[in-house]
This record gives sequence, C-alpha cells and structure tokens, in this order.
Amino acid sequence: MNLQKCAALAAAVAGAALNLAAAPQVDPKPWLGDLRQARAALAEKYANFEWAVFDRELDLSKLFTTAQHRIETASSDADARAAFDRLAARLSDDHVDFRSPTAAAAASNPSADRCAALGFDAHMAAGPLAALAPGYRPLAHAAASEFPAGIIVSAGRQIGVLKLGVFDPAGYPELCQAALQALAIPATAPCDDDACRDRVMTWAAARMTRDFAAQLRALQAAGATALVVDIAGNGGGTQWAEAAARMLTSIRLRSESMRFVRGDHWIKNFADEETELRKAVADNPADAAFLNPLIAQLAARQKEAATPCSSEPFWRGARPACSWLGQGFYGSGILPSADPATLRGKPWAAAVFSPMQFPYEEGVWHGPLVVLVDADVASAAAEFSAVLQDNHAAVIMGAPSSGGCGHTNGGTPTVLTNSHAVLSVPDCARIRADGSNEARGIEPDVLVGLSAKEGAHLRAQRFAARLPAVVSQARDLLQRRRLEGARTRP
Repeated sequence: MNLQKCAALAAAVAGAALNLAAAPQVDPKPWLGDLRQARAALAEKYANFEWAVFDRELDLSKLFTTAQHRIETASSDADARAAFDRLAARLSDDHVDFRSPTAAAAASNPSADRCAALGFDAHMAAGPLAALAPGYRPLAHAAASEFPAGIIVSAGRQIGVLKLGVFDPAGYPELCQAALQALAIPATAPCDDDACRDRVMTWAAARMTRDFAAQLRALQAAGATALVVDIAGNGGGTQWAEAAARMLTSIRLRSESMRFVRGDHWIKNFADEETELRKAVADNPADAAFLNPLIAQLAARQKEAATPCSSEPFWRGARPACSWLGQGFYGSGILPSADPATLRGKPWAAAVFSPMQFPYEEGVWHGPLVVLVDADVASAAAEFSAVLQDNHAAVIMGAPSSGGCGHTNGGTPTVLTNSHAVLSVPDCARIRADGSNEARGIEPDVLVGLSAKEGAHLRAQRFAARLPAVVSQARDLLQRRRLEGARTRP
C-alpha cells in the first residue's frame, strides 16, 4: 500500500472515531419531552414571569432553545439532566428548581432521630456574623439558646446584637425535644402523622416566639440602647417572619401586598379560606359584621383566579394586555395590619392575620433597629427585611440579598415524565411599597462589602467599621418616624 492510500485510510479511521465520539450516547427524545413539560409549567404557573423578562431582561425562548441544544448534544443522562439545572440557575430565582427523585426520596426517608424525622435540622439556621466583630461580648445569662445575643460597645454606646438564623422552628431541634416532653409524647409512641407533627410544630413555634421576646428583654436589661438583628445567611422559613418583625418595633407595620398565579391552585386556596371564615361566622355570629365583608372579598378573588391570562407575550418580550397575576391580599393574610390586642382570643384571628398564629407582642424592642443582610438572605428573611424597610422601621445594612415569594400550601409542583424530577416554581409574588416585585431582592440602605470570597471574621470587621454611623442613622430614623406621628405603642 502506498503512502497516499495509507494516509487516506488513517484519515478515514480518524474521522469515523471523531463521529463516534461526537455521537450522542443518550436518546434525547424523552429529555426533550421533559423540557416541553417544563416550558408548559412555566407558561402556566410561574409567578415571576414579568420580573424575569423585564427586570432580569431574560429571553426565555432563547433560554429554552439553549437547553434544547444541550440535551440534543448530551453524551449521557447526567449531561441531559444538567441542562435543566443550568436553566434554573440562569433564571436566578431561588424558588425555581428541579429536584431529582433521589433527593426527594432522601428527604422523605424515616430517621431514627424522631425530631429529624419530623423535619427538624440545626443546619437550617445560619451561624452568627455580627457576633464575630471585635469587642462582642455574649450575654452572661442568655434567655434562649436559639437566638445567640450579646453586646458590642461602639462609639461609647452599648449596641445589642441578636442572631436570627432561620424563621422556622424546624431549625432548632432543641425546641422539638422540649415539645415532645411538654406534650407528653412517649418515646415509644409514633409521631409520624400530620396531626402529631402539627402539635409539635405549633408548640415549638409558640416557644420560639416567647424565647425571642425573652432574649430581646434580656438585651434591654443588659443596657443595649440600639439593636442589630443579624439575619446574614438566613434563607427564610415560615410566616413567623411577619410576627418577628412586629416584635422588633413599636411602629404598626403594614405588610407587602400579594399577587397570585391564576388557576386551580389559588381558586382552592381562596375557597378553603372562605369556607373557614363562613364556619367562623356560624360559630361566632357576633363577629359576622367584621367577617362577612372579608368573605365577599374571598369570593371575588376566586373569580379573579378563575379568569385566565395568557403568558404567550412574555415569550417574545412583550407584556400581555391582561394582568398576568391576580390581585391577592397581603404577606400577613387578608389584613395588611392589625392590633393584636383586638384579635386576641378570636378563634378565627390567624385566618385573617397570619401573625396571630403566634403569641407575639408588638414592640417588645422599641428602640433604634438595624438589620444585617447578605447575599444569602432570601424568601421569608427577605419578607422580614422588606416589611421593616418599607415601613421605615429599621435601617438595613450589608450586601444586596435575594427575595421573592415562594410556594403556598404545597405549591404547584410538576413531576417530569421521563426523569421524574420535580419542578417547583413560585405561585405568588410579594409587591413592595414602591410597586416592585420583592424578587428583585433587598437593597440595603447602607452597603457593606460582605464578599463571599472573604472569611467571616473579615466581613464582621467590615460590619463593625460601619456600625457607629449606621446606629446613628437608625436613631435619626426612629425619631423622624415618631415626629411624623407613626402609629406606635405608648
């Protein structure tokens, strides 16, 4: 064989090898079916569609085209699956994710630890940041271990520091252990049904509320003249955030307004609330004059939830002629604000104002307030920050955070047919006082360079350097609010 033929043969073999290497090793069709299913779910259920297109300035059609290309050229199932994770990451919405069936199964596995089996996990709570600042002294007699607290002397002032690691009693397993004992649930008795879990969680949330108040009072007794609430790293939690915010200020707070995704999920949510209030009227006829107008509003919301609005224009970067989201109530429920004293003892109170689930008191802390945030603050922690900021009740310092409403009553999950991954998207949006979607995140009043590339001690030093000026700003803010006649407790 001459050299020319050898070269031609070698080239042919190399070309065949290249084609073989480039050929997909996975059938893309089932994965593309999952992608179409995911696109349809976003088109029908995604609360933050408008934010993604006009605030994030994303071309969602292009995003899905890119995902399709990645699937079509995937060399393995893992590569195809990764296309979905990249799609979610590109959206940058903390409440959009594709959860693999393995992760879901692991989360539902029973545990020998009863509290872990009930969902309690200490890893949910973020560790302190402000407490790492120079000169921090922990309280000698802490009232509650869930909320590490101490004093920093700054510019001659005693500044209280309190860490709030997560807005969920499930982040504190010690509360679960105390609940099991207080409720006399024997170690040998099962506690794996919803009723038992609800009993434990309700007790733990009430204890958490009282402990929070006790720690605030302990800081006051220790001489704190201003307070920093450190929520850096706090990823969110439950509606306890609305109660906690109200415990930190004497200003009567008004919650963010809510928007909802039209469709069956919110029709049912409003219908269930209407049923609950109708029963409340039947059981408490003296409250009918107050409750009946709220029942009428719930009926109207159901009609709005049943009125569709197509998301098709969003896919080409335009706004629909209709309102994509329906007009809901508030982050605190049907009522945006309330005096807890007037609702205390009403069996239906929590149904109209969610903070009433908890034995909270307004204005346990009533002095200057600073909230420390960072990029990891999200969900209910962002709600907490937004409510305080929008009501000019606190100075927010730190780094810009995430934000956005999440999933109500289990949300609207979609199980993808091929991979069996569960796609979750937010079904609600919280709207700030300036009309913006809270999904934009929380922009601090005072920016501090809390870079994730730096260690916690260096970030704490940056926080401490800005603290004297920020506390002065918080004092001025509180004085101004009082002069403006903000509704405050005596």
